[in-house]
Amino acid sequence: MSGPEMKKPRSGGHGGGVRGDTMRRRSSMFEGRFGRMFRNLPPSVWPEDALRALGAAMVAPPEATDTDPKLPTASPETDAVLQDDEENSGIPSGYTYLGQFIDHDLTFDPASSLQQQNDPDALVDFRTPRLDLDCVYGRGPDDQPYMFDGKRFRLGRSLLELDQPSKRRDLPRYEDIEDSSRAKRALIGDKRNDENVIVSQLHSTMLQFHNRLADLDPSLSFEDVQQLVRWHYQWIVVNDYLVRICGTEVVDEILPHRNETMPAWEKEPKLRFYKPRNDAFMPIEFSAAAYRFGHSMVRPIYRLNTVLKGGDNPFQATPDEIARGLQGRFFVFAGVQARGLNGFDAFPKQWAIDWSLFFDIDGSGQKGGIQRVQPAYKIDTSLVNPLGFLPEFSAVAAAAPPLTVEQLQAKPLDAERSPANLATRNLLRGMSMALPSGQAIADAMGVPRVPDDQLFVGKAIVDELAKSPKLIDIDPSFAGNAPLWYYVLAEAQYEWLGRATGPEGKGNAEPVRLGAVGKRIVAETLIGMLAADGTSYLRQNPNWQPVIDGQPIRTMGSLLQFASS
Repeated sequence: MSGPEMKKPRSGGHGGGVRGDTMRRRSSMFEGRFGRMFRNLPPSVWPEDALRALGAAMVAPPEATDTDPKLPTASPETDAVLQDDEENSGIPSGYTYLGQFIDHDLTFDPASSLQQQNDPDALVDFRTPRLDLDCVYGRGPDDQPYMFDGKRFRLGRSLLELDQPSKRRDLPRYEDIEDSSRAKRALIGDKRNDENVIVSQLHSTMLQFHNRLADLDPSLSFEDVQQLVRWHYQWIVVNDYLVRICGTEVVDEILPHRNETMPAWEKEPKLRFYKPRNDAFMPIEFSAAAYRFGHSMVRPIYRLNTVLKGGDNPFQATPDEIARGLQGRFFVFAGVQARGLNGFDAFPKQWAIDWSLFFDIDGSGQKGGIQRVQPAYKIDTSLVNPLGFLPEFSAVAAAAPPLTVEQLQAKPLDAERSPANLATRNLLRGMSMALPSGQAIADAMGVPRVPDDQLFVGKAIVDELAKSPKLIDIDPSFAGNAPLWYYVLAEAQYEWLGRATGPEGKGNAEPVRLGAVGKRIVAETLIGMLAADGTSYLRQNPNWQPVIDGQPIRTMGSLLQFASS
């Protein structure tokens, strides 16, 4: 890639060709404000016990074998692309963690409380309400020089796929030379990007992407490279992530000419509900409810690469692991550190991620067996069991195998004040933020409500959903008054069921995406923030396309592949 192409790329290259597009721009805000998308709707309230009961009902019980109910098992890995009725055929599992990464880029609220009502107008978002990768760049090399080496990021140790070399790197970490037992914390712009192994390596690969662009043209300044990284990321958020999560139709309603070369005024987003009066803001309906849909997409167990043999010993699976289908596979969280993908510390060197197991890369989306792309779980009203005991609010211990459910499920430290159940936390936070009900927002949008008798609590599986408990059976306070986070999940599930059982439906293989309320809040917020950001590609060059040396970078999988090549 030549220097001129990098500095002043034309449409179809890296940047815009418009005068001023390479100006050094600095955000006027290091932080932003929360606000409301639906300012006039009244808050909904429920008895706290009702929300806790709903949270408990939404987390799946531990799976067990018929022969020994104390021990968990996993679905067998067959040659089929879909191996479990809970898997979502439309969304690879990597997008779960891209969504988490985007969330950490947009929001960080250390002040709000689950236990009391919060005023969004008084809360500070310690992230800019922009897709500007401040979770990666932090405050930059002048203020956080320990993260950088000149124009490049510092990287952590090289990782292996068991005993085979890989391009993956760990995050750079602080090691206490006087106390080696202390956790080796990551030296990054947002500590939350180290909370599990998958998002940790996603962050690390974004550092590698920056470094790869910097190495391709040494004449570029740090700010030039930073802009290129941001624009690629922003383009993928709109054209890859949102299309998969929300569907092409709503993205094209908001950006009707996104795939065409048009004058800027014809590419202006058509926003109905996200309308900041001055500066962009973070809608509380998005951050405290709708965007938490990704929690339902988390799988209980992941394969990191195809050569890992065991969990307790990476080089050899135990007979117990083989019998229960756990060889080389890991729980997303576990009460025993060595058996989960828990973060906030160095993880085994052999755990390098093969991104083709998380994103469709070179046709991996059509493969079966251990080489397949692991799909995300369906967007529905069920969360997997490990999300019932978040490590941050639970006691994690050491234990020798074979492990029982009691050992694998961490014990909450203070279930009353700091619930370890993620569903309960989401529901309590929504009420503390004085959110309106899902039905109230559906009315305000002018879309049909999901009927109460179709609001279920359970998995999006055709033969099981109708047998699941209804929301109104859990507590009568939910009649016509569903918590917004729950409603977004239930709406996606309801619309999916109609398609899955229709004349052209694919049954449990039918893809699940967000429904009318959820997709509109999510898509308008992310696109609206880009439109309000004078440094984004939508504002500086709306016809820009992500191409590097003639190679299109149009999906997250292709970006990760390029970064590691």
